[in-house]
Amino acid sequence: MKSLDSDVLTLRIDPQVTFQTMDNFGGSDAWQCDIVGKNWPLEKRERIADLLFSRETDANGNPKGIGLSLWRFYLSAGTAEQGDDSDIENVWRRGECFLSADGSYDWSKQSGQQWFLKAAQERGVEQFLAFPNSPPVHLTLNGKGYAPKGDIRLNIKPGKLADYAVFLAEVMEHFQNEGIPFDYVSPFNEPQWGWDGTGQEGTPAQNTEIYCLLRYLSKELSQRNLSTQIVIGEAGTIGHAGRVMDNDGRDNQAEFFFNPDSPFYIGDLPNVALILSAHSYFSVWPLDKQAEHRQEFHRAMTQANTELGYWQSEYCILEKNDEIGGGGGRDLGMDTALFVARIIHNDITLAQARSWQWWTSVSQVDFKDGLVYLDDGSEGDSGKMGPETASLLNDGEVRDSKLLWTLGNYSRFIHPGMVRIACEIAPEQSLSDGVLASAYRADNGQVTVVLTNLSAEAKSCHLGEAHILDIYTTSATASLTHNHQRGDEIPLPARSVTTCIIPA
Repeated sequence: MKSLDSDVLTLRIDPQVTFQTMDNFGGSDAWQCDIVGKNWPLEKRERIADLLFSRETDANGNPKGIGLSLWRFYLSAGTAEQGDDSDIENVWRRGECFLSADGSYDWSKQSGQQWFLKAAQERGVEQFLAFPNSPPVHLTLNGKGYAPKGDIRLNIKPGKLADYAVFLAEVMEHFQNEGIPFDYVSPFNEPQWGWDGTGQEGTPAQNTEIYCLLRYLSKELSQRNLSTQIVIGEAGTIGHAGRVMDNDGRDNQAEFFFNPDSPFYIGDLPNVALILSAHSYFSVWPLDKQAEHRQEFHRAMTQANTELGYWQSEYCILEKNDEIGGGGGRDLGMDTALFVARIIHNDITLAQARSWQWWTSVSQVDFKDGLVYLDDGSEGDSGKMGPETASLLNDGEVRDSKLLWTLGNYSRFIHPGMVRIACEIAPEQSLSDGVLASAYRADNGQVTVVLTNLSAEAKSCHLGEAHILDIYTTSATASLTHNHQRGDEIPLPARSVTTCIIPA
């Protein structure tokens, strides 16, 4: 047997030591999917849907898509109907609302998003989640999809919380009757932020306001015999979810909502999932703090309630850092993909996330916020982007990214119900440029291992015994490229993410 050196590693897996059960991997349709789903040529819509949802493989065994298991459907507030009066200049960030001011419902609204919703179901996506950023505009205090300046309370008229709950439940019931039931509804998004600018729909909310709406919504869902579960949090950071940050009634959510001794405990309400969701923003740099923040957060979750599950429910690149700079400038290559791969690994192994969800699945801007990118193709391998590129409202070029395929190293192979198991690499690896590993066991005993090689050097990883292995690699030259081999060695190309399927 080869002696161990820096390029030859040993993987130790213990299926008897278990951690969290995985719920899903997902992405959202906000905001681009409505415009694309309405206006773009069918062939390109189908390609985008295949990239995000497909479980099929080509003749060589290479996946055609990343097989997301959760799709997030954005419930817009009605700023599209307001047009320029919405004050939201970017038409891509306006959205239609199923509920009209006269109380009637128009289920033809959000038709582009509905196209992608059906495409996801047809391709085997198992779970669906609906989420608003704001109540419908005719229910808000200022008649807008954004909040009044300086107000940190929910932007809703007095006495209208029950009406808002009815709206959410009505949408859930409609889609269940249409054969696309929503497994989850998440009625608040980053309530810790002000949302008083005109860049998009949004509202802050106090924990007490969240609690009040949940009681109305829980009752509505239960009375309608709907299976939809309420997932709360969507905290702007894991800090706001796990501890006191600003002491303004919008943080420390694990303790506030899920400690059984809290007067605002919601774990015993019908249709409320024992899950707290939060976003990984502003907690990823520097690297030692990335690990520390997640360890602290997991301790806070456990202290509040040992049964409480965690979902990382939104992330894209915002925070400035020394590796890829920040969010500006789209990156279809491995730099951003590896930066995010490390975050996924730490969210799952340190914060023990049961779900990991990306923010904007489709992006038409020059920013690191997409899995699939759109541009007008005017410059060969690239092209003009952004809301000022009017032609993108109807057509353009579709670009996959290495980030898409890197998320696929997880989402395509780690299915709902799989259990994370103990997995270690020897010798110990650096979080900055080493190899990161996690492993997951299916009911049939099959084990899936995800290995991220952050190093500029190729490595190999030994299992200790020979198996017939299916290996899928994402690198500068591969996009979930399949290799079938027998042996105990997993090759890890430089700066790559590799998924290895070990049979039972």
